[in-house]
Amino acid sequence: MAMQYLCWMRRRLPISEPMHYDWQDLIRQVAACDRCLLCQTRTHPAFGEGNPNAMVMLVGEGPGRDEDLTGRPFVGPAGQLLDRMLAAIDIRREDVYIANVVKCRPPNNRNPEPEEARACLPYLRGQFALVRPKIVLCLGSVAMKHLMLPEGKISRDRGIWMEKKGVWFLATYHPAALLRDERKKREAWADLQLLREKIRELTEKNEGGQYVRTFQVGQYQE
Repeated sequence: MAMQYLCWMRRRLPISEPMHYDWQDLIRQVAACDRCLLCQTRTHPAFGEGNPNAMVMLVGEGPGRDEDLTGRPFVGPAGQLLDRMLAAIDIRREDVYIANVVKCRPPNNRNPEPEEARACLPYLRGQFALVRPKIVLCLGSVAMKHLMLPEGKISRDRGIWMEKKGVWFLATYHPAALLRDERKKREAWADLQLLREKIRELTEKNEGGQYVRTFQVGQYQE
């Protein structure tokens, strides 16, 4: 199963050079990365953080100002909203793993350019391979397009589960979009309820007695 998962991630997240699936090596590679021009304007890359064995992985588009200053993902106003969204379905931030499509802040918080995303996807692939999540929540259109639907529209395709090689993908609005337009919060809440139900489903599922994951607040076991 692990080999099938890695093979699928290679097809979905193409890379141009071998990657080493070790946390410390991956962190060092990101810290020294100069694969695109974003390295010239960053203060700190926001590598990612959370439970390294999480059932649920959250993927956004890229760091903002606060993330660039701290080197941590989702710590600004959007990140604080994300924390509250997770708490609303009884999940703590430390229960999940949080990352972005690109690790360095795009100038003026614009969306990453396609070539910037392609340059950074090997690192996200490495994080996927190490965490091995069963659920991926794509926060916003950038993550959705790179991980789920290249031609997708977040307003149309959010809230729809997609399963690939045993990994379940769901897209919802980026928290920053909810801060700009509170009318989207009702749809985002519906997506969070879908996430909660999928967690419950997979928590209780035993695939032939070979694979069981337990997800509770503050607890993760495999």
